[in-house]
Amino acid sequence: MIRFALSLALLLALGKPAFAQEVQIPADTTQLSVVETKDGNEFVGYITRMDADNIIVKTENFGEVRVKRQSIRAIRPMEKSQMVEGQYWPESPQSTQYFFGSNGYGLRQGEGVYQNTWVFFNQVNYGVSDNFSIGVGIVPLFLFAGSSSPIWLTPKVSVPIKRDQVNLGIGGLFATVLGENSGSFGQVYGQLTLGPRDRNINFGLGYGYAGSDWANTPLISVSGIYRTGKKFALMTENYIFDTGDRNAVLLSFGGRFIGKKISVDAGLFFPTDTGGEFIGVPWLGIAVPFGRAK
Repeated sequence: MIRFALSLALLLALGKPAFAQEVQIPADTTQLSVVETKDGNEFVGYITRMDADNIIVKTENFGEVRVKRQSIRAIRPMEKSQMVEGQYWPESPQSTQYFFGSNGYGLRQGEGVYQNTWVFFNQVNYGVSDNFSIGVGIVPLFLFAGSSSPIWLTPKVSVPIKRDQVNLGIGGLFATVLGENSGSFGQVYGQLTLGPRDRNINFGLGYGYAGSDWANTPLISVSGIYRTGKKFALMTENYIFDTGDRNAVLLSFGGRFIGKKISVDAGLFFPTDTGGEFIGVPWLGIAVPFGRAK
C-alpha cells in the first residue's frame, strides 16, 4: 500500500500535463457558462453562436461579446446560484472539504486539489470520475533525521441525491506510519450534505480502527460553511467522540479566504476535554487546484 500511495502522489502532483485537454465548446445554448481567456478575462453568459474562429457570448452587462477561440483558456458550466445580486461568484478552489474533514460533494473528473496545513500536512486529491475521487497524504517527517512519517489514502464515492442540494459521500482514511511496525489505522465514514457547495451543513458518522480492532462507538461530526461574499466564507467543523471513559467534543470556527487559484483557511479549534480550560488551537491551511473538469 505504501509503494502504491507514493506512486499515486507522484502521479497526481507531477502529472498535470497528462490530464490536459482541448477546450470544449458546449452545444447547449441554455447553459450559463464562464468563458476564461488566456489574458485573465472572464465573460459570463450564454454561448449563442460559434464558427471556426470565434464564439459569441451573450452577457448581461456587455451584450454580445465575440471571443476568438484561440484566446480561450477554459469554458466552465456555471450554476445560476453563482450569480448573486448581478455579481459572479466563482466556485471556491476547495468545495469538497472543510478545515480537514470531507463532505458529501466530490471533485469532478479531471479536477485536483493540493492541500497544505502548517507546512507539514500535505494531501493531494484527484477526481477519477464525477462520482469517485482518491487522495494521498503524508507528513514528511523523514526529512528530519529519518523520523517516522504518517501516510494515508482517502478514497471517496459521492452520490448526488438532489443536484446541488442533497449529496451523500462514502469514504475512508486508511493510514500507516513509514518506519514503524505499528500497523494500519484510520476510519470509514458517511457524510450527508444539505445545501449547495458554498452554503451547506454536513452530518457525518464514522468508525475508526487500529489494526484489526474497531471502535465500539462512532465518531460524529457536524460541519458547515456559509459564503458571505465573493472572497470569504464562514466555516465550522465539530466532532463528538468517545475517549474511553466519556464523550469529548472538538469545536472549531473560522473562515475561508477565496481566491481565483487558491483558498486559505484560518480558524481556531477548541478541545473541550482540557480540564476546564478553554484553549484555542490555531489552524492555517491552503488549497491549490490543478487539472480541469472534463
